[in-house]
Amino acid sequence: MSYYVQGFVLAVPTANKDAFIQHARDAAKVFKEHGAIKCVECWGDDVPDGEVTSFPMAVKKAPDETVVFSWMIWPSKQAFEAGMAKAMEDPRLQQDTNPMPFDGKRLIYGGFAPVVDE
Repeated sequence: MSYYVQGFVLAVPTANKDAFIQHARDAAKVFKEHGAIKCVECWGDDVPDGEVTSFPMAVKKAPDETVVFSWMIWPSKQAFEAGMAKAMEDPRLQQDTNPMPFDGKRLIYGGFAPVVDE
């Protein structure tokens, strides 16, 4: 398959939902300018706690937080590597100009090569 996926799971204070959406929209513009094809942010709606593992456990979700599941699609792993490096240097994504409305230390992320796309 000719694309690459960067996935994320994070906990956002529920009271920060509007701030998170604006932050995500602003960030998506930057990522797309640097090569991302698509940026998707999904606010948790039915994300149960688990007994052994779960999304809430993975991000150490507090009672006043909501799990967010996100992904970006890039044309290739090489495009992702180059575009993400440029995006991370972009002044619009710096903490002093665009602070994250969540605890970035509990953000889970990874890159994935699609193997089935039906």
